[in-house]
This record gives sequence, C-alpha cells and structure tokens, in this order.
Amino acid sequence: MSDPVVDNAVPSGNSSVAIPTDISGQILDLDEDDDLEVFSKGTTLTEGSSFNASMQTSPASLINQYKFEEEEDGDADTKDIFVTVDNPESIVTAIETFVTYRVMTKTTRSEFDASEFEVRRRYQDFLWLKGRLEEAHPTLIVHPLPEKFVMKGMVERFNEDFIETRRKALHRFLNRIAEHPIFSSTDDFKIFLTAESGELTSHKKQGPGFLSRMGETVKAVAASVRGVRNRPEEFTDMQEYVEAFTQKIGSLDKVSQRIVREKKEHLEELKESGPIYTLWSQSEEELAEPLKRMAGCLDSCCKETEEQVKELNDHLIPVLHEYVLCTETLKAVLRRRDNIQADFEAKTEALAMKKADRDAESKVLSLAWDSLVGRSPEEVKQQKQQKLKGEIKEMRVELDKMEDRMEWANNALKSDWTRWQKVMRTDLRSAFVDTAERNVNYYEKCLAVWESFLHSQRTEAEGNGKVDSS
Repeated sequence: MSDPVVDNAVPSGNSSVAIPTDISGQILDLDEDDDLEVFSKGTTLTEGSSFNASMQTSPASLINQYKFEEEEDGDADTKDIFVTVDNPESIVTAIETFVTYRVMTKTTRSEFDASEFEVRRRYQDFLWLKGRLEEAHPTLIVHPLPEKFVMKGMVERFNEDFIETRRKALHRFLNRIAEHPIFSSTDDFKIFLTAESGELTSHKKQGPGFLSRMGETVKAVAASVRGVRNRPEEFTDMQEYVEAFTQKIGSLDKVSQRIVREKKEHLEELKESGPIYTLWSQSEEELAEPLKRMAGCLDSCCKETEEQVKELNDHLIPVLHEYVLCTETLKAVLRRRDNIQADFEAKTEALAMKKADRDAESKVLSLAWDSLVGRSPEEVKQQKQQKLKGEIKEMRVELDKMEDRMEWANNALKSDWTRWQKVMRTDLRSAFVDTAERNVNYYEKCLAVWESFLHSQRTEAEGNGKVDSS
C-alpha cells in the first residue's frame, strides 16, 4: 500500500486557491479539433500470424517467474471504483467534428447514488477535469493527459489506430485518478463520472471566470519572478531528480521510437526480398528448392517482425512517452510549490516592513501638518500607532493562513512524490520485463525458422552424399 497522501487545500472554508496550469509549447495546435492527441506517434501495423515451427523450451519461462512485490501487494481487494473508457464515436455537426468516448463506472462507494454509471465524454471534458484537480490541489501530481497536437504527417485525422491509442491513454488517465486517495474522492471526479452532458456543462460554468484566472496567472508570474530564497533541501533534491529523469526518459523515448522506425524500414526490406527469391527459383532449377525455402523463411520472419513492431508500439512506446509528459507535470507542480512559498516570503517581508514603520520615530513633516490643523503631536502618534497595530494584526492572521497553506502544500507534495515514484518504478519495470519477454519470444521464433531451413538443407545434402562424415 502507498503512503497516505495529505491534501494541500487550505483547511478553512470550502474554496481553494486556483493555480493556473502551465502551458507547454506545442508543435502543431489543432484548434479546429481539441480531440486529437496521442501518446504514441506511430500507427500500428496489421497483426501477423505466428510461425508455428517446433522449437526448444523457451527461456522466457525464467522471465515469467519474475514477480513484483508491488503486484503481490496489489489493491484488488481494496479497490472500490472501476472505470472503463471504450466505444469511441465520431460526432459530426455543422460547426465541428469530434470524438466522444463511453465512460463506464462501477463502484461500491456510499457517496454515489448508484453502483453503475454510463456517460459519454469528449477530450475537452477530460481536460476540464485535469484543470480542476490541479486548481484545487496545486502540489498533488495529476497524471498527464495525451497531447492535444500531433506531428505533421504522422497520423491521419480520426485514423482508427490513432483513436484507439488515445482511448487507451484516456482510460489510463481516469484509472490513475480513481486509484488516487485524494483525487478519487473529489466532487469534480464524481460529477465527471456520473453527470449527464447538460449537467456537466452547467457545472463547468461554475468555475473561476476569465478575469479571476488572469489574476491568478499574474500572481503566479510575479511569484516566479521573485523566486524563493530558502527552498527546503528536499524540494531542491526533487528538482534535481526531475531534471535528471527528464533527460534520461526523454533520450530513451527518442531512441525507442527511432528503433521502431528502423524496424519498420527493415520490415519493408524483408517484404521485398521474399518475392525476389521466389522469382529467382523459377529460373534456377538446381536452386529452386532452397530458394523457395528462403522465401518462406523470410515471409515467416516478416510476420514475426510485424508483430514485434506492433507490440513495441502498443506497450513500450506509450509508457515511455507517458512519463515524458509526466516530467512536465512534475516541473509544474514544483513551480507551484515555489510560488506558494514565494507568496509567503513576500508577505513575511511586508509584515517586517510594517513593524519597522510602527517602531520608527514620528515623521516630522506629517506631525507639522497635523499641528497646523489643531491636532496635537501625541494624538497623531497614537492614532498612527493604532492604525499600524490593526494592519499588523490583519497581516499576521493572513500570514498564519499562508503558512498553513505552505505546510499543507509541502506535506502533500512529499507524500504524493513518494507515491508517484513507486507507481513510476512499477510501470517502467513492468514495461521493461514485458519487452524483454516479447523480444525473447520473437528471436526464438525467428531462430526456429532458420534452424528449420538449415535442417532441411543438411537432410538434402546427406541424401545426396555431400556431407563430410567427419
């Protein structure tokens, strides 16, 4: 079980301060359709049939024996909410074309009015949920959504493979939220899962207005400019970890995608070479049999390579790219934490300056003017002292609230950081082991193909008496 996560919302009142989501650069923003987004940029290939040649006992059985402690400590017995995203549908109107998804929920939680719900949602609804969670809990780590843009020429608009890829990504997003001890209990998540389209639209309008969001954005920019002077060492360590993790996972993502591209190129060459052997066999009687067998072996290896590329696209590439997106989420969370501390430090400085004004000697010019209007210097001094005292008291109350907010934010991030690292390591370890197992299976099948070819040629050579008995 993961460590309990401490919410970072201010305990007083029902409202929480909205922190604007950081906007990362976009390569190609498809404004006409916000529903286009992917984790994996490549499209999948048609699934090929497996080669059924006999082969030795697979060493992959050693991998199958590997069990994760996290899996053995699974939450299957304690999980009380299950979410499925499926059945994508394209909606065409006079104004726009977009895709909606069926979101099915089964739960035993008492706060839900029923045990099963079924609604349809589009990408903008998922984006709204993510934004609401980040506003209410600025230092908790919200799982990333698939991107809203695609690389030019990589996929066709509303391609079936593309839609299936993003459906899986949205499914993972909702299940990450459902597994989170804080996010899964929020009203926004409940409304997302249960409200009809009209009710959800009405609820979305209740959020902060444009001017309010702009004000928060200005405050966040000002806090970023000021920076923090005394960041706790543990959060500095987090930033350094995120920078190193960003570089490593980004490089691994690029290399893996390049490997897939090269495998696709290799696959096309294999597909071209098989027919050449077949054509050659028609004009070379003495070599006809081995040439045909070579063509058959290449055809079998094509099918296995095609399946391997598909598996990499479906299982390894999405996980790696998902954590590339996670790095931007982590950086945004750390910036928001720094902004909260910067606000606290600025308020602390303002209070110190106010105290200095209170303790300073009376201003000569002010007292001279007050004496001209019939007020004694002592009376003016007492009035100013009382005013400063009231202002200092108000600032202390506000500073105490800000200190509480900073403490909640820090505790929330520390707990969620531990939880995120555990999930990340489980995900990546599982993806690596799964890739290793699939590679072993792939190479075993290809090895069996070529061993069958060698066996046939040796048998033929022995029959012709061409094998050296030594």
